[in-house]
Amino acid sequence: MAATSLPPLSESAFASALEAGLEGAGVDLSAGALPRLHRHYVELRRWAPRLSLVGPGTATEAVERHFVESLLALPWTPRRGTVLDVGSGAGFPGLVLAAARPELDVVLVEARQRKWAFLEAVRRGASLSCRCLNATVGGPDDALPGELDLVTLRALRLPPAVLADLASRLRPGGGILFWSGEEDPVLPETLEIDAERPLPGARRRLVRARPRGEPGGSR
Repeated sequence: MAATSLPPLSESAFASALEAGLEGAGVDLSAGALPRLHRHYVELRRWAPRLSLVGPGTATEAVERHFVESLLALPWTPRRGTVLDVGSGAGFPGLVLAAARPELDVVLVEARQRKWAFLEAVRRGASLSCRCLNATVGGPDDALPGELDLVTLRALRLPPAVLADLASRLRPGGGILFWSGEEDPVLPETLEIDAERPLPGARRRLVRARPRGEPGGSR
């Protein structure tokens, strides 16, 4: 992905773009979430020209494509508990969920040093309580939490064996969220898709997988 530039966007314009993207989605944001989310955008704009974080497009497209898509996970995100965001990259959805729900213990995992540095910059600048790990999932040095309530995967595919390991760490009622296209993610036998919802634009979905036999929603 080539580096790109994003235009400046005031907090009020950012809020309007968020509101338009979330209209009718049943997602309510607290007043305190907005300045934290806007700070994420400001840092994204500052870092994007020298680091491949998002693709080319207008500011409004960046808000809808990345911030809104991340916020659409809130109805399937616990109010409290531990959320693991794997391959966090530009912070979608990990930083967004941490900004929207500061009471969560959000752990972001990013293997690339420069993108991890970006995540740390946003975390500090927005005063987020999340943790950013410069680590690899499935590697020999496993620093991931042993118990999880939610795992999020956006723009990343993991082998079924790694997904099975993550699923084994889920507390009862927990699940894994995939930002997916038309094709279902390839899952281990221990997981099954139990719900999905459309995302803005054609052929994109938010898919939830949970351990087989768990009570919950249906697809």
